[in-house]
Amino acid sequence: MPTASPDNRSQKPIAPADRLIVALDVDNADAARALVTTLGDSVGFYKIGMELFMAGGYFELLDWLVAQRKKVFVDLKFFDVPETVRSAIRALSTRGATLATIHGNQSIMEAAVKDKGALKVLAVTALTSLDQGDLDDLGFQCSVEQLVLSRARRALETGIDGIVSSGLEAPMIRRELGDRLLVVTPGIRPVENKPADDQKRTVDVAQALRNGADYIVVGRPIRNAADPRRAAQDIQHTIATVFPD
Repeated sequence: MPTASPDNRSQKPIAPADRLIVALDVDNADAARALVTTLGDSVGFYKIGMELFMAGGYFELLDWLVAQRKKVFVDLKFFDVPETVRSAIRALSTRGATLATIHGNQSIMEAAVKDKGALKVLAVTALTSLDQGDLDDLGFQCSVEQLVLSRARRALETGIDGIVSSGLEAPMIRRELGDRLLVVTPGIRPVENKPADDQKRTVDVAQALRNGADYIVVGRPIRNAADPRRAAQDIQHTIATVFPD
């Protein structure tokens, strides 16, 4: 029978400071390096996604982050025929990244885990920019919760290491599947979400962690802060209160 802590907090042995992943969603690698330098030792884990991939210098940035002893989350959401995804994950597994995302059905997930080595592969459930109306438009005849749980169960069955999920669905994942999957939660907002924000299913830092997230991904609230390092330190303080030594 799956088990979890009473308030769904992660039971995995992850250092509290490593639970914060900062999204380097900037338009070039130099800007990414500058932000990492500004944040210094306040952050040890970074996400690099599609914007940087298209800007050039992506793998040089990945190598630089690894050389700086930072952990790296490669968020490219690989989606292709299974054999191509398998080959892509196999190639990435030699680069020193810690996490990578895939998107797709069961055969893609099965292929992704074949040659992943120490790289942990995450399956995307439902993007945090989607709500029920968006799923209806896309033709899904189920609720957001049903879609997330179905994809999480398939990920577990195929040997995927974890999922990307909104903090709103994390308690359901923990209740149904216990602590067997890593749960990485984007769409984190320190305060109430603004109407112009493109993230719809959001939670704050403490709520995401108490709901069951192993890691939280934070971008704009740190990147756009008047003092990014202080913003990161404030989030780290919140994390430490949820996971005291």
